[in-house]
Amino acid sequence: MGSDQLVKYLIRSNFKEGETLPVIQDVFHITYVRNWGAAFSMFQNQPLVTILIPVVFMALCAVFLVYGWKKGFDRMEMTAVAMIFAGGTSNLIDRTVIGYVTDMFDFRFFPVFNVADIAVTLGCALLFVYVLFFEEKRGKKDE
Repeated sequence: MGSDQLVKYLIRSNFKEGETLPVIQDVFHITYVRNWGAAFSMFQNQPLVTILIPVVFMALCAVFLVYGWKKGFDRMEMTAVAMIFAGGTSNLIDRTVIGYVTDMFDFRFFPVFNVADIAVTLGCALLFVYVLFFEEKRGKKDE
């Protein structure tokens, strides 16, 4: 995910760790945070959880995408999995190359996050909507 890697590079190049830039005072800031763990900084210093499990999950997403492409799966379903794969892979690149994930979007009432986190979250939400409202229709159509 090029946009995520670019934004992370710009933050690491122009901010010191912990430095914050108020965009809307006390509402939204750009803050450079190093996340050494998984979501919400859980599982810090546990490479099994932060590297091995995501590698397996990204491999499963890749297999699903290739299989789904060949079988003509629904675009909504494929887009959702592709967003999860792209965001997860981008954060995995950070963990394996520099040892931590760079986060920067700070809404002050929520943990700081990045572009890849947005992609994963939107992909999961889209997949949830797809499974809830559209997957059953595909099953009936196949019969």
